[in-house]
Amino acid sequence: MVLKIMGQGWMTVYRMMKSEAGFASPEDLREGLLNKSPSPEQLDINDYVDRSRRMHRNDLENIPAFLCAGLLLVAVSPPLLLAQVLLYGFVIARLLHAYAYATAKSHEVRATFYTIGSLIVIAMALYVLANVIV
Repeated sequence: MVLKIMGQGWMTVYRMMKSEAGFASPEDLREGLLNKSPSPEQLDINDYVDRSRRMHRNDLENIPAFLCAGLLLVAVSPPLLLAQVLLYGFVIARLLHAYAYATAKSHEVRATFYTIGSLIVIAMALYVLANVIV
């Protein structure tokens, strides 16, 4: 999942360079090695770039909670099968969410995979709490 977060950032940069559009900040319009012909239109929203940027933002909103909950889950020594189902389940849900987002599937499809991943993180947190409190 760490590689997913980092890779998505690089994918956004790749898409900006490929399309020469979707830049985020006014200083991005300065002439340079990678932007030889800057123009104000490069700051306009570009769906090709912005879709990747939204995917990255979504990863940053969800994956850190999973990493924290997963670390705490492992620390309380759950049964191996439970840990595997929860950890692999989240990874699969996030990868399917990324695929659905990248290929512009309906919101309902993305929301389904988000919900699965979110419920898994909540389940991990509740399992940790139950083991720490009891």
